[in-house]
Amino acid sequence: MSIGKRLAGLLLLSTSLAFPTTLYAQSANVADPPQNDDDAIDDVDAGQEEDEVEEPEISVPGGGIIVTGRRNRNPERSSTQVLNVLSEADIARTGESDIAGALGRVTGLSVVGDGRVFVRGLGDRYSLALLNGLPLPSPEPLSRVVPLDIFPTNVIASSLVQKTYSANYPGEFGGGVINLTTKAVPVEDFLTVSFSVSGDTETTFENGLTYFGSDLDSFGFDTGNRDIPPNLQAFLDSGERVGSVPIAISEGIAAELLPVNFVTLQQENSQRPNFSGSLTGGASFELGGDTYLGVIATASLKNSLRNRTVISQGGSSDLSELFQDFRTFITDENVLFNALLSFGLDTGPHTIRWTNLYIRDTLKTARLEEGTDILPGFSGFDFQNQQTAWFERQLIDTQLVTELDFDAINVDLRGGYARTDREAPFNTTVSYTRTNIPGDPFGDRFVAYFNQLSDAGITTIAFDDLQEELWFGGADLSYEVASNFEVTVGGAYSDTTRRSSSREFRPFITGDMLGDEIVPALGLRRPGDIINDATLAGFNVTLTEASPFPVFDAGIEIIAGYGLFRWLPTDTLTLEAGVRYEDASQFVALDQSIFNTPIAGATPTNLDNDYFLPGGTVTWEPIDDLQLRLSASQTIARPQFRELVEQTYFDPESNRRFRGNPLLNDSELINVEARAEYYLGGPNRVSLAGFYKEIDNPIENTLVSASGQVLTSFANAPAAELYGAELDFVYGIDLYSLGGTFFETKQLLLLANYTFSQSEISVGPDDISPTTSNPNQLSALIFDDGAPLVGQSDHVANVSIGIEDTEKTQQLTFLVNYASERVTLRGGALPDVVEDPGFTFDLVARSDVGAWGVPLELSFEVRNIFGRDNFEFQELGENRIEINTFEVGTSFSLGVKAEF
Repeated sequence: MSIGKRLAGLLLLSTSLAFPTTLYAQSANVADPPQNDDDAIDDVDAGQEEDEVEEPEISVPGGGIIVTGRRNRNPERSSTQVLNVLSEADIARTGESDIAGALGRVTGLSVVGDGRVFVRGLGDRYSLALLNGLPLPSPEPLSRVVPLDIFPTNVIASSLVQKTYSANYPGEFGGGVINLTTKAVPVEDFLTVSFSVSGDTETTFENGLTYFGSDLDSFGFDTGNRDIPPNLQAFLDSGERVGSVPIAISEGIAAELLPVNFVTLQQENSQRPNFSGSLTGGASFELGGDTYLGVIATASLKNSLRNRTVISQGGSSDLSELFQDFRTFITDENVLFNALLSFGLDTGPHTIRWTNLYIRDTLKTARLEEGTDILPGFSGFDFQNQQTAWFERQLIDTQLVTELDFDAINVDLRGGYARTDREAPFNTTVSYTRTNIPGDPFGDRFVAYFNQLSDAGITTIAFDDLQEELWFGGADLSYEVASNFEVTVGGAYSDTTRRSSSREFRPFITGDMLGDEIVPALGLRRPGDIINDATLAGFNVTLTEASPFPVFDAGIEIIAGYGLFRWLPTDTLTLEAGVRYEDASQFVALDQSIFNTPIAGATPTNLDNDYFLPGGTVTWEPIDDLQLRLSASQTIARPQFRELVEQTYFDPESNRRFRGNPLLNDSELINVEARAEYYLGGPNRVSLAGFYKEIDNPIENTLVSASGQVLTSFANAPAAELYGAELDFVYGIDLYSLGGTFFETKQLLLLANYTFSQSEISVGPDDISPTTSNPNQLSALIFDDGAPLVGQSDHVANVSIGIEDTEKTQQLTFLVNYASERVTLRGGALPDVVEDPGFTFDLVARSDVGAWGVPLELSFEVRNIFGRDNFEFQELGENRIEINTFEVGTSFSLGVKAEF
């Protein structure tokens, strides 16, 4: 039987995973235990050989997950590559609501910030995310890889993580590829409804901040209140600059920039719990013969609140003296809405799937910051800054995948279009300053000065807009030359374009007939009352624009072709090898057309590179149940758009501002891995792996200071290497021997994995790391020789201990996650910024119950049981300052799901 036909058969069989099943259920009847040990061994072995476990649904370019001649259908064991596969049951066991959280339990993976997945300590730029084998654009200006926390688990049938490179995947393969497969054709019609409530000890029933916004904010949509106001839109369309327009136009724009609904902070005395709900249905229609049409539709809404009190400090070069010391109280309201409509057509061995996905993720944030800033030549100024902002991310994706099986020939055709939008209108920061200057009549009061002096605080109103489009097409042809030899060739084309606009305005108020001494008195008002009709009548209100380069266009076009073979010279030896050719053109350019007079000064990026990227894996079974692998490959990592665009972005999760470096170059990687896997029967296994990566021109986060602001930028380090080891263990123990009705269908499931890794940057005295401020910048002034790569933890570990029922949904799982300290930002002359994730402990329980004749599933979760806080800091000797440190608290969730 051909590889493609076996894969197609498995895909047809596994569509029943539209219903959660217990992955580790044994095929033997454990209710009637065998009478002696020999019988027990025989029965267990028989069950293991039959391997009746339902396999996850997987759709990847070029196929090749299951290898010809392999009896065991476990994709992790049967694949020619190193895989981790999370089935729908595995995802349910973690209790996570989004796929990023579930992937955090996979060996060598860690989740950083808002859904960015790090593989073996390499940053998200080294991870590739695919949906049904097709790439996705990102709605984030800070990432070209789509954040995985926007994918709810209820639309995903499986998640495959491949850590060794094969030529059927794109060449941007540093740490690994994450391929999500959506649900397709259900075996039976079904309808599920779920609802949950949750909260945490820092937020729920505690005080919080908010602002009105619009009536539909809690559902993640705006009523139109946040549309660009007419005077501002007319100015943007005119092509003029704010400094060249008459004052009447400036005042007309300024009058629209601080609407009361968007800039008036309000206190919530007792915040409500979080809530979420989803509706999923599927149906299958027999069209005649061997043809079935399946339809799956799902929609869900999740609204969650989160309080944080973030400590942010700045200090002297040895960190012995504080120059800045701020506390920011933040209340975020995050709303995630998603909808999926999928059509699947199975006609004999052929499968066609059309997937349409819509995801909308919004963040409404209200912030109040208080602290002291000690500036040279001034006494300590006290600041009280408030920020109100709205960030909306939206993804629309449509994909058509055709998998055709003609016995010895298999054809995969994939195409898709996706568009992402990210808007952040009326992102407003109003700064009130208490100067503490003797003799100043307002020196002991907080005043919004509106004088645009950096030492007295600056008020800004920003409008950000990002749109990215992706067209993708690919074709793969596999031919079974012999029963043990298959050849695959394929090609792919992708074209990604992005337009990014950031217009940030600063009002400036000067005295007119009432005199300049009256201006500070205006700043005693609430933000929405400062610029009104009376202000415009008595004062001059002008504007400046903060960003010198407001609009950029960017894009990348990739043309690729590959060939690979899979050969089984013996029953115990498998070889896969191939090579991929990629030609890529990447650009970032300032849009000169938005102003009537062209802008000068921005540095463009034009990268035109092509590569031959070989990769191969040898798999050998020296004895039954022992499998050895050796893999080697060459891959690349291109700079992301956010790392190239010379434009400032604010990230609400890390509380940092980012600015790109257009002088970055591609990174090139050499990857080697050796692995031993021992299978103990059924799903039980233990594996040990060692890996090594050599990276030329790795891209690192760096700390820079521009116009008095501390920013995160990027630079190429000369070279780096990463090496380490992974240990993975899975073992299930039947508990029927304990006796009693309760234990006769129960098993104890132990899962543990540990990754040790080390990385070192290599810096020579003459190495250059170009930046826009200095194209001949010496690398040694940015990077320390021997320093670890950004994002790399020496130790990452996960432990899961659970009791499960093998015949129904009934699980109680205790989860432990640990990650050691990792650098998040290169400090240059200052110490590096370090994050300490530490230990987190979670408890997840699920159980079927019956009520009113309807099958119900109840779930209960406790996250971060011991209240591990978020620590991000700089440290030198005994001196330490906090950068992004806050209390996290313990969260609780209670949910119910009904099936009809």
